[in-house]
Amino acid sequence: MTFSLAIVGRPNVGKSTLFNRLVGKRLALVDDQPGVTRDLREGEGKLGDLRFTVIDTAGLEEATDESLQGRMRRLTERAVDMADVCLFMIDARVGVTPTDEVFAEILRKRSAHVILAANKGEGSAADAGVLEAYSLGLGEPIRLSAEHGEGLPDLYSALQPLADGFAERAAEEAPEVELDVEDDEIDEETGEATLPMPTATKPLQIAVVGRPNAGKSTLINKILGEDRLLTGPEAGITRDAISVRMDWDGVPMRIFDTAGMRKRAKVQEKLEKLSVSDGLRAVKFAEVVVVLLDAAIPFEQQDLRIADLAEREGRAVVIAVNKWDVEEHKQEKLRDLKEAFNRLLPQLRGAPLVTVSAKTGRGLDRLNAAIMKAWTTWNRRVSTGQLNRWLEGMVSSHPPPAPQGRRIKLRYMTQAKTRPPGFVVMCSRPQDMPDSYTRYLVNGLREAFDMPGTPIRLTLRGQGDKNPWKGKREKNAGALKKHLGKLPKQKG
Repeated sequence: MTFSLAIVGRPNVGKSTLFNRLVGKRLALVDDQPGVTRDLREGEGKLGDLRFTVIDTAGLEEATDESLQGRMRRLTERAVDMADVCLFMIDARVGVTPTDEVFAEILRKRSAHVILAANKGEGSAADAGVLEAYSLGLGEPIRLSAEHGEGLPDLYSALQPLADGFAERAAEEAPEVELDVEDDEIDEETGEATLPMPTATKPLQIAVVGRPNAGKSTLINKILGEDRLLTGPEAGITRDAISVRMDWDGVPMRIFDTAGMRKRAKVQEKLEKLSVSDGLRAVKFAEVVVVLLDAAIPFEQQDLRIADLAEREGRAVVIAVNKWDVEEHKQEKLRDLKEAFNRLLPQLRGAPLVTVSAKTGRGLDRLNAAIMKAWTTWNRRVSTGQLNRWLEGMVSSHPPPAPQGRRIKLRYMTQAKTRPPGFVVMCSRPQDMPDSYTRYLVNGLREAFDMPGTPIRLTLRGQGDKNPWKGKREKNAGALKKHLGKLPKQKG
């Protein structure tokens, strides 16, 4: 990535549509309703042979107060300040508005490189708007159609000389680095490869989920140490699943801030449905899911559904209780929380439960430790020898059931996968094994190999009880008879 490109403009001029086209994926929510985008969204842009960071911003509003629109404007201005190039988009079918003129003046002062684009430029209806764009004094406008992909070669021509300049500057400023590539380290005791840690190219993926107004964006801002995400007292500010990259205590991480998830019956608007589906997609791509609860109303029905969803998707789960700074009776509340957690979410028994305050930052060190512990457990691998010795002890202390008077035999066990840990048990008649005995084995795995809270997948696979020699006698007799039939008959 040689430079960053911020796409700015009034609401509903097509910024998110162009963002999706440049990154090659439908990452940003797109709708006819203006003001869909509220946060800054970054992606890896690609245009021809150019590679750059593209930033989708909220629509520029004229509000400058502490309202939601005012906070959105300040966030967009921050993107303008930190971006190398600004792509200022107007609606060619509407033409230049007074608001466009105000923001053109702002960009002229705050950004060194501004490219003007007249979007929705397909057809003759946009001719007047494209000509009118010259009046903004930002040079020749690029006629674009983000929806249909028209005008991208002109955008490439405008970006290429800037990209060359940024590449030369980056080459001059880049320090010399000696590469030190090492093979995977081997644990001397177990003889197995050690757990590979997250890297800058493959960071640890974390999704923060919860009900609206639980404090997800505020928590991530506190972890980052800056106001990167839009926050406020209003519920439901976040709409997109926004990802931010950072190093937290030396570990590269990518944290997804998701929209608050309400009960399905209350979700009526199309936009909110898109927001929730975007958050669910973030859960599926995450490695660790932090379920953020409100200390005042923890473990509501929706919280339980969200935590259960993360477990069913096979993600490592950490329960974080926010707004702990305003809680008066902390010891009693914590005791009640742990009791309710074990009772309401038995499938996540033993998962980390930490108390935090997104407002003050207290408890963030415990949250980091809980995330790393959950991730390590999620990646745990147990040797086949250990598993079979453990299985022999479990069967000896509590033998499998004997339906119809025939005992189910557990013969062999191995770990088939990690992330989450998945195990395969070879046994006779797996279809007759009751769920209670499967739970007995899963709970034993958690306790014996220190895997609390992480989802465990246990598969029973049958080898069959067939006698390997059954049918051999008949088969051999038939072959002998056939062979004797081919022999010449002796006379006399």
